[in-house]
Amino acid sequence: MAQVPLSIKLLLGILAVALTVCIPAKAAAQRAPLGWTVCNETSFIIETASGRYEGQGIVVDGWKRLRPGACELLLEGALNPGIHYLFGRSSLAHRGGRRIWGGDSKLCIDPTGSFSVETLPDCTVMGLEEREFRPVLIESRNRWRTTFTETETRTLEQASAAGVQRLLDNAGVYSGRIDGHLGRQTRAAIGDFLTSKGLNANTSDGDLMDILEQAAVERSRNVGLTFCNRTDNRIWSAMARRRGEGWESRGWWLLEAGGCARVIDEPLLQAEHFAYAEMEAGEGQVRTLRRGSDPFCVSRSKFAITGREACEAAAFRTGQFVATPPPTNRKLVFEFFERDFEGSGRAR
Repeated sequence: MAQVPLSIKLLLGILAVALTVCIPAKAAAQRAPLGWTVCNETSFIIETASGRYEGQGIVVDGWKRLRPGACELLLEGALNPGIHYLFGRSSLAHRGGRRIWGGDSKLCIDPTGSFSVETLPDCTVMGLEEREFRPVLIESRNRWRTTFTETETRTLEQASAAGVQRLLDNAGVYSGRIDGHLGRQTRAAIGDFLTSKGLNANTSDGDLMDILEQAAVERSRNVGLTFCNRTDNRIWSAMARRRGEGWESRGWWLLEAGGCARVIDEPLLQAEHFAYAEMEAGEGQVRTLRRGSDPFCVSRSKFAITGREACEAAAFRTGQFVATPPPTNRKLVFEFFERDFEGSGRAR
């Protein structure tokens, strides 16, 4: 199946173009490059890190960027069968905080840029941070393929189209469905975006995604509510605000140490917003906000709750939120510091 650039699909006014070639599966596999290949069947740009055993330790490398619908070699050449490790995080261009693809194996990473490190019992010794990787059992010395997926099952071509739709939405030029099908609304949005940037209709899929990603990141700086973690521990955050005539609370957004997440992706038009957070304190304990005084409902898992009364009667619990300062120029960055949390923890 050969992919056709989205810009050409737009130019020709068609939904999809495919060329099917009958090749025996064995022959196709033999043509694939030697090594460990990772493919992205999601609608998100994913930044990946991988780990492998070398000597007595595990070497972790990052970051390799995977566009939606793309495949990349993480390890080139002959492979050593056995356990390897994989971690993925979505690009900052995507709204709603970073999505994570991981597991339960804790390894060291540098969240700020490219790195290659041998993982340590204590990541902070080298100024690194800990993340939970997914173990991957590689059973071949020649070729192995691992795939990032979402709830929806997509082909690589559908993932590419869905990725462009999501990036168009994140850049503020598309509000339709993210379904992996290039309908009239998607094609019109692509055309409008290319025209606004002075780009040619033959701009490649990859270039289009890269430019959209930059536009989405720039847009995210100018609107919405962002939470930032200024502590050395993980924080789980939630927000509350007025919605129509009532109230709404939403969570959770995971904030790694030093990390940020955009929790509202639209211009802030009024001042009543509230923040809540629970800091991981080890051994299943959490530390809650010290100065929270505004009660809203929260849940153990991801939630969106309308109303703020009788939380326990509705099988939720009450969290004491804090009021944020009013937004400035339609945006607000709210920071959590060590001093904001109680000194002792409770079971989460």
